[in-house]
This record gives sequence, C-alpha cells and structure tokens, in this order.
Amino acid sequence: MAPASPVSSTLASPRPPGPARGPSAAARRQGHSTAMALMEVDRAFLRSPRGSLKISRTVVALAALISFVASGAREAYAALAGMETGINFLFLLLYLLKLDARMRFLFWPLADILNSVIAALFLLIVSLFAIIIKTNRGTLAGGVLGLVLLVLCLVDAILLWKKISLDKARGRSAPAK
Repeated sequence: MAPASPVSSTLASPRPPGPARGPSAAARRQGHSTAMALMEVDRAFLRSPRGSLKISRTVVALAALISFVASGAREAYAALAGMETGINFLFLLLYLLKLDARMRFLFWPLADILNSVIAALFLLIVSLFAIIIKTNRGTLAGGVLGLVLLVLCLVDAILLWKKISLDKARGRSAPAK
C-alpha cells in the first residue's frame, strides 16, 4: 500500500492547516446582528397611507412602462415611465429602510414633493400625447395609466405637504387662545 501523498491529505481535510483565519463564530454573529440593526425595516410604513400610496405609484408606473414597451411606443413614453418607476422604487426603499432618518443632509419629504410635482407635470404632457395620438391600444393604455399615475402623484404631494406643513404644532401642546 502506498503512503498518502501530502496533496491528497490536504484536499481531503475540510479545514485548512494552520491557525483559523477570519473572525470567530461569536464575532461573525455580532457583526451579523449589527448589520441587521443598521438595515431595520419599517413595517408600519407599509401599512400607512403614504406607504400604500408609494407602492401603488410604483406598481402603476411599472404597468405603464410595460404597456409602453410592449406596444412599441415612442422612447419618450417608456423613458418617462421607466424613470418614474425607478425613482418611486428608490423613495420606497428610502422610507422602508429608514434611510431618510440616517441621511440628514437633505430634507427628504420636500425632495419627494418636488419629485411628485415635476413628475405630475411631465406625466400630464406625455400621457395626453399618448392618448391623443393613440397609435395602438398599448399606447392608449399606457396613457391612461399615466393619467392615473398623475393623480397618484398629486395625492402623494398633498399628503406630504400636510405632513410637513407649519400649521401644526409639532408634538407640542399649543396654547389655547
């Protein structure tokens, strides 16, 4: 019987020879729990009116994008619907992962209001052109979905405006007059 070669014995062992490299199991668990604490998901946002509105905006924008792309409509229609889908998804992630509280260099609700108003203006123009021209049914459906998205953008802007309006006493008891 031939003696085992050093190459075959190292291949057969599950652990490399020498001291263990990398963090211990306890350190890995600690790092894992720290990473999970950093990415805490706000489940209450999903059940809130703003959360459901963000989800519905993203879904309607995605439906408009799919209908524009499937119908072979002009690139401007699909580009606007695609940008709106992407931006809505990023704002949804921002609020869902509570990144707006961590990144304080920008007042995120105001940025969201500006996004909603500008998107509503572009959607009004593009959706009306898609409905008026109606080259095929897919373009017409995308235009109608764009108008629905326009209404959702305006509702989102109004809800956000009410949230940040200065009319309310922010958590303080206002004196009765």
